[in-house]
Amino acid sequence: MSDVRVAGVGVTSFGNMPEKTGRELFATASIEAFEDSGVPREDVDALLYGNFMGELSEHQGHQGPLMAEAAGVQAPATRYESACASSGTAVRDAVLRLRNGEDDVILVGGAERMTNLGTAGATEALAIAADDLWEVRAGTTFPGAYALMAQAYFDEYGGEHEDLAHIAVKNHENALPNDKAQYQRAIDVEDVLEAPQVSSPLGLYDACPLSDGAAALVLTSESYAEEHDLESAVSITGTGQGGDRMALHDREYLARSPAARDAGEEAYADSGIGPADVDFAEVHDCFTIAEVLAIESLDLFQIGEGISAARDGRTTADGETPINLSGGLKAKGHPVGATGASQIAEVTKLLSGKHPNSELVEDATTALAHNAGGTVASATVHVLEVSDA
Repeated sequence: MSDVRVAGVGVTSFGNMPEKTGRELFATASIEAFEDSGVPREDVDALLYGNFMGELSEHQGHQGPLMAEAAGVQAPATRYESACASSGTAVRDAVLRLRNGEDDVILVGGAERMTNLGTAGATEALAIAADDLWEVRAGTTFPGAYALMAQAYFDEYGGEHEDLAHIAVKNHENALPNDKAQYQRAIDVEDVLEAPQVSSPLGLYDACPLSDGAAALVLTSESYAEEHDLESAVSITGTGQGGDRMALHDREYLARSPAARDAGEEAYADSGIGPADVDFAEVHDCFTIAEVLAIESLDLFQIGEGISAARDGRTTADGETPINLSGGLKAKGHPVGATGASQIAEVTKLLSGKHPNSELVEDATTALAHNAGGTVASATVHVLEVSDA
């Protein structure tokens, strides 16, 4: 089975940009991706675009053709919506289409405009990724839902808020040299523990910010890359997708993420690697507890061991398996429709030596990108490796 080449990547800065429209953001990311790739726009066979809340934040549906126009592409365009896993799902479909020969070049990515809604408006918009009938109408928001998951984890496997604080500190530290990150400032454990409580046991620094931003990837088939002599240093060699029940009260587990486990197992099998082969990973840390659940679900750490991994230095930049060298959602930011594609972009730059943190993993050849939707009712996992050619 042929690999899919990452020919070019583009990511806007993530942050508070309420004056920027979604189409402006995606146009900026696309320009960077095309310039990075050397692929002409007229060779693009399709645009696969991730976006979650466009109807609410911009009163705009049918965004596929709109974003194709913004990117300067004349090709069939489809919008993907899977909550915070929207562009991760789009990337997965792009990989499958390129592999099966349906297309040779796909522009894939996503964007989200959030801060123009304000905190209350964005929180309400995000909440519709939960079960409206049984969760949203009862007043559940995602900080509350992840707090329930954190408490369930503590009850079942142990741990405390200070363990989570080390995750936030680590990811802020990783974001310091990343000029695309929303928060380029260091914090310490005391900052996290003394911050206002959002939903016990989680505080302000346990949560990712509201963000505006976009990401774009130019993906090609292996044959196209070879025929056009593209300098694509990184390939997507594995893809997987998993799902779980929507509402927390319907699930078998609160302290595990079966959707991520299923996606990870599929991606490992697809690529022919195992967890021990992973040099580093970008995982979906919308809340600090989410990083714990992700690294355990991906078998990077045993169940019950992920909670102390950052505190013990195992997931730090100089640890055995660095996690979220970009700063993660926690510090880089989380414009939800763009996040999955931006993770692929960050991993690509890290593996190809083009990231400010590449020197921390200069011998790395294999990495993971894990993208989750809602309380991980949806998940995608991609394996990226340094290309043979």
